[in-house]
Amino acid sequence: MKRRWIKVELVGELIGEEFERGIGQFPSINDEAHIVTDTDLKLIYGNKNSGQIVIGKLSSSDSIDVSVDLEKLVTRHSAVLGSTGSGKSTSVSSLLRSIVCDEEGNVIYPSSRIVLIDIHGEYSSALGDIAKTFSTSPRAEEEKLLIPYWCVSPDSLVDFLCGQVNDKSKNSIIDRIHQEKIKFIKKNSNIAKFKKIDLNRVTSHTPIPFSLKKLWHDLSFDDAVTWSEKEKKTPSIADEGDPDKLIAAQFNPPASGSTAPYKGGEGILKRSLDLFRARLLDHQYSFLLTPDKWEPNLENEIESDLDELLNSWLGHEKPVTILDLSGIPSTRLDLLLGSLLDILFEAALWGRRLKEGMKNRPLLLVLEEAHRYLSSDSSGLAKNMVRRIAKEGRKFGLGTMLVSQRPSEIDETILSQCGTFFALRINNQTDRSRVKSAMSESVSGMIDSLPVLRTGEAIVAGESAKLPMRCRFKVPSRGRYPDSIDPKVASLWAKVRAEEEYDQLVVAWRNQNPFEYEN
Repeated sequence: MKRRWIKVELVGELIGEEFERGIGQFPSINDEAHIVTDTDLKLIYGNKNSGQIVIGKLSSSDSIDVSVDLEKLVTRHSAVLGSTGSGKSTSVSSLLRSIVCDEEGNVIYPSSRIVLIDIHGEYSSALGDIAKTFSTSPRAEEEKLLIPYWCVSPDSLVDFLCGQVNDKSKNSIIDRIHQEKIKFIKKNSNIAKFKKIDLNRVTSHTPIPFSLKKLWHDLSFDDAVTWSEKEKKTPSIADEGDPDKLIAAQFNPPASGSTAPYKGGEGILKRSLDLFRARLLDHQYSFLLTPDKWEPNLENEIESDLDELLNSWLGHEKPVTILDLSGIPSTRLDLLLGSLLDILFEAALWGRRLKEGMKNRPLLLVLEEAHRYLSSDSSGLAKNMVRRIAKEGRKFGLGTMLVSQRPSEIDETILSQCGTFFALRINNQTDRSRVKSAMSESVSGMIDSLPVLRTGEAIVAGESAKLPMRCRFKVPSRGRYPDSIDPKVASLWAKVRAEEEYDQLVVAWRNQNPFEYEN
């Protein structure tokens, strides 16, 4: 009789109708091997425990549901990894829909909270019925994404506004920001929520409003001022300027010798203040630097505060919030994403004992294109915040789901914090090696099959899975696919050429709005 050999990895035992991971008794030589039946698979992969969500079907049997533990999926962090074209975006939208909805599309977790950072503007079409979208270029039924500059780390904000300045000047500007925040609290001390604030605890990092226009005008004043007397009590003003219109004050030029006007400002910040002004006038940064009702006026009055911003993002009736960053300049992605994550983490940290806090209503952060801002050689604000959330978020009810097509480029420390992996087709050997090193040894054999997985098929392994398995995610219903489907080249090139209007393209480009003209 011809012998046949098969290599197996022992992962658990089926005793009666209960399957347990781990091996209590290893098979002996000459023990019989049997083909697994559907009945066996249901006992092995089935899970009757509460808190399980069905995400798809077992690849080897369409009759077997694949489920994962929701609590461990959210709190122990996860990663969805796969090459371009592997069905990654569709799988993410399917996974999120499985988390919050049943088979009929009804929301089963009415208090669930998921924030999806959408780098390419792909997910509104896929999740529109269960998500509220905030975008820098909002379409119908979307809201404007606004990130108040006064919530941004002052160090990062000064670097962005002024470019490279020496440490002395930078510290002076940050100190001025601190002073402006103190003035705001004193000005609004008659309002209950500001009256409760201890001024001794306020720092330049405290998220308190202040006017950027006034800050620019005051810094310009100090940098260029001349004085009418040696005692430097009366500035020699030619024109007071207008901070609201970003017109700097003009001064009479200093005289030579010991006669008035006397030189005051050193003029060392002129180039930085010119950049500061240019940033304030640049429309593509309006969502940050002129954030509508979250922008205080010159009298330190504000229409809306941070509580209303958090409520708009997290307090609406839908379980998913999409923050569409596709209109943000790529060079500023780190600053703005880092600021968003900073706001959410600080809310989780300081509100952990409140009913609105994330200890009572956990939050799942889904981070698309993670390799762009979490690479091993980057050191930006976004990476620092994700690293902090990965290490500490579980204690405050804040979990992350990384999504990437280049796992080899993600910082190893961050990837190692992920407890569950959804590995779709990965062609690159370097990426496969990184996934293999991040996952447990028990799935090393399955990792070898990554290059031949079908689109929308993944290896699921980790803390939220009962045991490693190959899964096909649920297929979204018609019209619920992300806006990332590859163009049908043959059929599109076969069409008769119509008259093309590049003037519309240029208008959309100049307005930074890809939806200016839709087919």
